Amino acid sequence: MSRHPDQDIDGFFSTARVAGREGVVELPTDGYTHYLLDHDDPKLADVRGMSYDEFTQDRYQAPFLQDLLVYWRSLYDEPFAGITSDGVVRPGLYGLPESPEADSAQHRAAERMLAGLTDAERQSVRYPLDAAEWRAWSNPEFVVHRVGLRLEDLETEKVDAVLELVRASLSPEGYERVTEAMALNGFLGKLVDLPTVMNDRSYWFSVFGTPDPLEPWGWQLFGHHVAVNFVSVGGRHVIAPVFLGAEPAVTEEYPPLFADREQIALRLAGSLSPGQRDDAVVYDSVLDPAMPEGRLHPADERHVAGAFRDNRVIPYEGIRASALDAQQQGWLRGIVADFLVLLVEPQRAATLAEYDAHLDETYFSWYGATDGSQPFYLRVHSPVILAELDHHAGVWLTNRLPARFHVHTTLRHPNGNDYGRALIAAWGVDQA
Repeated sequence: MSRHPDQDIDGFFSTARVAGREGVVELPTDGYTHYLLDHDDPKLADVRGMSYDEFTQDRYQAPFLQDLLVYWRSLYDEPFAGITSDGVVRPGLYGLPESPEADSAQHRAAERMLAGLTDAERQSVRYPLDAAEWRAWSNPEFVVHRVGLRLEDLETEKVDAVLELVRASLSPEGYERVTEAMALNGFLGKLVDLPTVMNDRSYWFSVFGTPDPLEPWGWQLFGHHVAVNFVSVGGRHVIAPVFLGAEPAVTEEYPPLFADREQIALRLAGSLSPGQRDDAVVYDSVLDPAMPEGRLHPADERHVAGAFRDNRVIPYEGIRASALDAQQQGWLRGIVADFLVLLVEPQRAATLAEYDAHLDETYFSWYGATDGSQPFYLRVHSPVILAELDHHAGVWLTNRLPARFHVHTTLRHPNGNDYGRALIAAWGVDQA
């Protein structure tokens, strides 16, 4: 683990976020407003007024980012297999309902949205079901891949139709969670006076396949701190991968984006017995110098299942759920349920049933103090779910160390069901 002095990598990232340090990583005692850059700071002033395209070209000049883009491209070009724990995809984990019940709300909203576009826009927004562009999503504020239509480039009524499709596809609380993350991006843009770089329409949207009550199809929405992949196939919905985050995530203007999830997680972590804690707490802090070289990344920090990591091998770590008592298992399930909040009922119940079926193969891991006094990282990992929450250092705020007002979360379905791939394959077999 690197122990070099704190220094900027490219003006946006510093070595502090990847440098192991002895002792406690303390949480800031004051709010995010104490970490605002000066309005005339060159980091802001030099890009103020740029369009998202101009900002992207400016960011591309950074050597660190050039290297990162090359690496991301190599991952994107890999054939899709799925996240695994050991490099071997485990078959037979995901099944379709024997008697599918079609829900027409999503495909009708999709048809209305598509009907309101011009021919050129429809051509831009639509992709084949098996298009590689499914895997092109990313979460930075600069553009990596252009997929579909950019919301801020569309007329208001067309954006409203896109959001109505999103609303029809998600639970009410899930839609609120996603649109709040988008609104927080706009809030950040106003805080730093960069509304043309970050706003609540800084997102790409696309449709894959032909919208239908039963046949496989889906949509994708992604941009800064938001990436949602929705698939409908044979009466089942899959919403994964999901990336949701915010900087700042804790404000007076908006309800805390992940407050319930963090409270349940801290309740579980705080309940661990000394023996359970020995198993669950993998590292004593989020910057534990015991972490191996490469465990921390300047862009991803601790999370392992972000953009372009569709095929990553992620070994299990932490404590088995079977080693938790019934109440602790209930809290763990509550964390998972909150990660699945985007799903409508009964889709959420069906996905939770898959989680329940593999409880004895489910692991819970934690980095940091378990009493809420420090930033932390958590992961829930089983054959059918991988969910992470990570506190990050500042990018547009000046905190050099992780804080709870910058949060990243990811959700995956390991062993090949990201983007609903396993269920789409099963549907093809059933229909053959």
